[in-house]
This record gives sequence, C-alpha cells and structure tokens, in this order.
Amino acid sequence: MYSKIEKSFLRVNLITIISLFLLILAGGVVRSSGSGMGCPDWPKCFDHYIPPTDVSGLPKDYKEKYVAQRLAKNERFAKLLDKSGYVDLASKVRNDKSINIPEEFNAVKTYTEYINRLIGAATGLLLLLTFVLSIRLIKVRKIVFWLSGINLLLVLFQAWLGSIVVSTNLMAWIITVHMLVAILILAISIYTYFNIKTLINNDIINNKVGLGMKIFAFVLVLLSIVQITIGTQVREEVDAVQSQFMELTRGEWLDEVGRIFTQHKELALLLLIANGLFFFLLMRRDHYNVKTILYGKYVIVLLGLQIITGLALSNFSLTPWAQAAHILLATLMFGAQFYLLLILFRKPLLINQN
Repeated sequence: MYSKIEKSFLRVNLITIISLFLLILAGGVVRSSGSGMGCPDWPKCFDHYIPPTDVSGLPKDYKEKYVAQRLAKNERFAKLLDKSGYVDLASKVRNDKSINIPEEFNAVKTYTEYINRLIGAATGLLLLLTFVLSIRLIKVRKIVFWLSGINLLLVLFQAWLGSIVVSTNLMAWIITVHMLVAILILAISIYTYFNIKTLINNDIINNKVGLGMKIFAFVLVLLSIVQITIGTQVREEVDAVQSQFMELTRGEWLDEVGRIFTQHKELALLLLIANGLFFFLLMRRDHYNVKTILYGKYVIVLLGLQIITGLALSNFSLTPWAQAAHILLATLMFGAQFYLLLILFRKPLLINQN
C-alpha cells in the first residue's frame, strides 16, 4: 500500500500534469486567435489584476505607455544577451520594429490571454505544492525531491520567459524556447509521477524488454520533440508571412512558408511509419503487459488524430480550432510516448509488494 504522503503526492502530481496540458491548450488557443498581445504588460494585464472589459477603463495614453515599457524591458534583455555572448540575438531584439507598434485594445483577445495566465498561475502553484510534498519523500526517493525542485525553478524561468515573449511582441525564437521549456516541465512531472507510482505497482513494469526496443522508443521520443519544435517554427513563419504580405488570404499563408513546412510534413510521415512499426513489434511479442500495450495504443490513436488536425490545417486555411487541437495532441502524444519509454526502461521489482 502507498503511504498517505505518497497518495497525496501522486494525486497532486497527476492534477499538475493535467493542468500542464490545459495550459498548453490555452496557449494554443491564444496563438490561433492572435491573442498573444491581448495583455501588453506582465504580470498584470493593463495594470489590473482583473483587466477591464472596455477601452474606457484604460488611460488615454495606454498605447504609448506600454510600448515604452516594452522598449525598456527589451533593452535590459538585450544587455543580458550581450553579456551572455549572443550579440546577434541582442541586435535583433533592439532592431525589431514591430515592438514599436502599439496594440489596440480588444476585450476578447485580452480575456483569452488573461485566462491563459490564470491557468499558468494555477499550474505554478500546483508545481509549488508538488515540491512541498516531495520534501517528505526525500528519504524514499531523493530523485523526486530534486526533480520537483528543478521543476519549480523551471516554472519561474518560464514565467520570466513569458514576460519576454510579451515584451518582444512574440519574437519567434523566444516562443520556440518557451515551448521547449514547457515540454521539459511536463516530462519531469510525468517522471516524478511514474517514479512514485512504481514504488509498489509492479504490474506496470513487469516487461522483458530488449535493448533494441528501448533504443527505438527513445529515438521516437526525440523525433517527437524535434517535430514539436519544427511545428512551432512553422507557426512562427506563418506569423511572419501574415505580417509581411498583408495582401495574402489566410489560405495562401502556408504557400509562402517554404522549406520548414515541407520538413514538418516529411517528419510527420516518418513518425507515422516509425510509430506504426514500433506498435507492430510491441503487439507481436507476448512478454509485454497490458499497460504497456495500452500506452502503445494511446500513441497510435493520438498520432492519427494529430495527422487529421494537421491535414485540416493544411487544407482548410489554417482553421483556428485545428491549431489549438494540433499542439495539444502533439504534447499528449509526447506524454504517452515518454510514459511508455519509462515503462520499457524500468526494471521489474523483485518482490511484488501488493
């Protein structure tokens, strides 16, 4: 039986993982609806903890005020990049003309971004609670304590990075880093849950797994991370096309994206074939348990849905609902793959303590 503290940790950790997926979905909605600058300041929104619903609730000079704040913050960020040796990136931050363009108030976009921030704040508190609970597990699993602490630091870094995303007016490469940090936080949360879950629950991990299957599973996880990164860059290129070629219709944006979109489609095909082969190998052996097969099925179903939303994006003018679903399904598939990877790499317990 799990102890009381182990049960509490597992419960809070699972809620945290669900919250992280909700946060990724909310971020996808923000991006697909163009609400990224719905709140031009951070951590408040238009200097309010609860933003106004009408422009009359804002000062007359709000546009100039928030542009000036962004420029000041970006200069501090550029100096940090200079000191870190990233002179070219610092120059891009300083010379990005889009930062000087003020944002028009839009109540729908403001509250879309505001809800995203509320989910982010709730997720941060859950990660804090996870760390507090892990302190009492330090004698049982030191690795869980240390990783929970690292996750807490990462979410603080992520919050700061989110403020830079806003101040730089959604600068492309920063959004990619923001997404990768989110994936890392998610992976650590999944690992800490799995680590405590398998202290007793031996039926999850009683597999006889060959080295080849372990390597195969590891490569698939890496490919999924690469695909998420490329997908984020495709979205960044779409934003660039949209701002540079105002005369183009929504259905023509992808035609101007270039090679990165072709790479995204090619890698999607590779992932489909590779995951299909992996699942075939998983099913034809009789020494994988039910839970292992189940997570293999999850990966295949999520991959199929992912490809459907990708086709919807490509053939139906980047329809907004498909954008949010596409990124959520990508991270859900990564989560299922990563959990399956942990199952395959974990050695069975010598004694079943149930």
